[in-house]
Amino acid sequence: MGRPTTKTDLLNAATESYEKLESVINALTQAELVTPFDFSSDVKKKEAHWNRDKNLRDILIHLYEWHQLLLNWIKANQSGETTAFIPGPYNWKTYGQMNVAFYLKHQATSLDEAKCLLQQSHQEVIASAKTFSDEELFTKGVFSWVGGSTLGSYFVSTTSSHYEWAVKKLKAHKKNCRG
Repeated sequence: MGRPTTKTDLLNAATESYEKLESVINALTQAELVTPFDFSSDVKKKEAHWNRDKNLRDILIHLYEWHQLLLNWIKANQSGETTAFIPGPYNWKTYGQMNVAFYLKHQATSLDEAKCLLQQSHQEVIASAKTFSDEELFTKGVFSWVGGSTLGSYFVSTTSSHYEWAVKKLKAHKKNCRG
């Protein structure tokens, strides 16, 4: 399926990708759950996140925190408080540092709590998406605070695209565990 361009496609992609993520998580063995992520031997995995996240909790928290970015951004702007998607002191050039801050913030969060947080925030994001029309989601310029993109693109990025990223990472971890 291509990148969603309608509300229906957005909701379907988010739901299907979330269910795919849950399926991959549920298939993890105990050994895979307790083995720290280590992608250092794969030269193709150069992005910072391959080194940052050490376990399933870290991935789930990353997804949860990006859901919070989206939900808080929409709420603030709909309330008349013009705010950027990436909160200060971060921006699109330094969001990697923000991701590290999310990682550090949740080192005491349990895996079970991370699962609950993600499940709840996923439902909140889906509920939020449902409140917008196709035009509001996928027409540029409907909301001045969205800038040159569409609101729907932010929903896609924080749901289906991000879930697919997580699935890819978990599958790579499973492969590493097999040796």
